[in-house]
Amino acid sequence: MIQLKIVLFQLLLIIACASSDTKTISQNRQADVTRVTASGSENNYSFSVTIASPDTGCDQYADWWEVVSEEGELIYRRILLHSHVNEQPFKRSGGSVTVAKDQTVWVRAHMNNTGYGGVVMKGTVEDGFKVADFPDTLGVNLDKVEPLPGDCNF
Repeated sequence: MIQLKIVLFQLLLIIACASSDTKTISQNRQADVTRVTASGSENNYSFSVTIASPDTGCDQYADWWEVVSEEGELIYRRILLHSHVNEQPFKRSGGSVTVAKDQTVWVRAHMNNTGYGGVVMKGTVEDGFKVADFPDTLGVNLDKVEPLPGDCNF
């Protein structure tokens, strides 16, 4: 009886781990913004954005990060020219980002093959940025707005 309980416990543990791994894998197919900082002066900021993404090469990589207004308009997009397979997470800066120090904006990343959907940050230059849920109805067609990336370099 004790052996049967041990076998059942081990079986439940295997099933729980398999379910957990499946969930993690599907979630990790997106580019997550893990940190945002800004420097400069009002209406002329440089943003530094740290991204964790499941890059495998040109077939799957984070191809941009962007700053979006509360109204869903693209303020700035930083194109990423190559995959970052061996550099995770990675940080890239860009600007001039034309925002006021107290203007609330969203910062999110995009994967070339799965689009948006990872962790997004919201905040201001003045108060900093925190993880937030990006509304499904905001900036719906921004993935078609220029600038858009060309070919992946490596």
